[in-house]
Amino acid sequence: MLHKKRVIPFFLGMLFCFSTVNISAQSDYSNYSKLTQKIKNLQRTNSSNTNLEELTTTVGGHKIWALTLSKGDAKDKPAIAIVSGVDGAHILGPEMAVTIAENILKNHADVLEKTTFYIFPNMSPNATENYFSKLKHYNNGNAKNTDDDRDGEINEDPFDDLNNDGLITMMRVKDVTGDFIKLKEDDRILVKADKNKGEIGTYKVFTEGIDNDKDGTYNEDGKGGIAFNKNFSFGYNYFKPGVGEHPVSENESRALLEFLYNQWNIYAIITLGPENNLSNPLKYNASGARKRVVTSVLKEDAALNKFLSDKYNTITGTKDAPVSNGKGGDFFQWSYFHFGKLALSTPGWWVPKVKDSAKKSAKNKYVNYLNWAKKENISNAFVDWKTINHPDFPNQKVEVGGIAPYKMVNPPFKMVADISKKHTDFILELAKMQPNITLQNVSIESVGNDLTRISVDVHNSGILPTHTEMGSRSRWLRKIKVALTLTKSQEIISGKEIELVNNIDGDSSKKFSWLIKGKGNVKLEAGTSHTGSDSATIKLK
Repeated sequence: MLHKKRVIPFFLGMLFCFSTVNISAQSDYSNYSKLTQKIKNLQRTNSSNTNLEELTTTVGGHKIWALTLSKGDAKDKPAIAIVSGVDGAHILGPEMAVTIAENILKNHADVLEKTTFYIFPNMSPNATENYFSKLKHYNNGNAKNTDDDRDGEINEDPFDDLNNDGLITMMRVKDVTGDFIKLKEDDRILVKADKNKGEIGTYKVFTEGIDNDKDGTYNEDGKGGIAFNKNFSFGYNYFKPGVGEHPVSENESRALLEFLYNQWNIYAIITLGPENNLSNPLKYNASGARKRVVTSVLKEDAALNKFLSDKYNTITGTKDAPVSNGKGGDFFQWSYFHFGKLALSTPGWWVPKVKDSAKKSAKNKYVNYLNWAKKENISNAFVDWKTINHPDFPNQKVEVGGIAPYKMVNPPFKMVADISKKHTDFILELAKMQPNITLQNVSIESVGNDLTRISVDVHNSGILPTHTEMGSRSRWLRKIKVALTLTKSQEIISGKEIELVNNIDGDSSKKFSWLIKGKGNVKLEAGTSHTGSDSATIKLK
């Protein structure tokens, strides 16, 4: 018989075991509640190396979490921030972020000796919950009521499930004035008619729904909300649906930036979202780089991006990635252009190209997806076109169908573990390359008359530079501080007591020299928050 005092711990232990089994047997992505529980369990079982903080609560009542992985004081080491859930359609991101955190804590905790990780699992919890709703549809906004079509009414023209399948897909309307035709390669797909090839449109295409407000547009003012990935200051698209009243107007975007601006030790930000400069590095554009408001990655940063992209593609084994550099107001571009950090972004997964028996890939991305889905035995990838009676088109043939929402953006859940492992490997490689300031070749020489010459190489032993070119230009990132601490009886004859350095390239050094009058010890320090620091106590001769 169990002793009474042991009963509660016993059952709690059994409950944890069962919850672990359930997680390992998981067959689909985690909703807000399940993901939150995963995060809390991870923090509870790794309490000595983690800290879980609630940044804010969204207007929809969802908490925004920040999970810190560290050994000792998190701010004492250079840090990598991982931000996911920036786009509501990208439900892979939050799952990857938590799995990456779990991988680091379980298998690579030694990296925390030198690197801190700040992980933000889901910045769009209200939007990602649409994947788990009874009516599954894309919606990137939070829960704020918005008048997206600016007609004075709110949410008066939402999506309508016309074929009652719980999915919002597309409508095709047979109409000689339409611009679309069936694709010869796969007649389930419609494409725009090419008049230069003599093609004549026979269909109009809309998202599935009814023109509830009779303004000639479909589903343009449902529960839109403000999209996290449109609410940032770089390239902000004023007065467009979903962008907010002004940049960083929302609780979640403001809370994240307040956190980031206070963590001076962050040297890199990895965004798990639709933008992708890891598979396809950004290209330098001279005219864009010369503008007062810079719109191109700077030349040195472009070279660094290319170097890291090659590492990423080798480690993850990915290829044929679609190009996606940001559409303005997105978090990834803000983290580079306005925050000046080493900014890296990837969706983590995209539909692989499938070749037929003649070793040719489909040119149309939708056909390629359907070919891949067939190869992977994904049965619910496409909703077959079904004729319906539509009140807005009483005398026309209207069909509802198309590729099911979320399918082309996210892989089957069974692939998440492998995808996350490969990205963990890349992140660990990035941590190995982080900037690291050390003092090398310290030389002490007596030159007579109570004078001592001190010289030193301030060395960056990391492969990455201490600052991006954009970071040096922005003047926001803290510079490397090289400082001597003297007593009252000591005097600097030449050299400066404090010197600030804009940047030291990877595996490079800058030499410093001083002439000091006096006796005793002086302390020499060099470094900054995001590079680490080194110090030496030097006895004057």
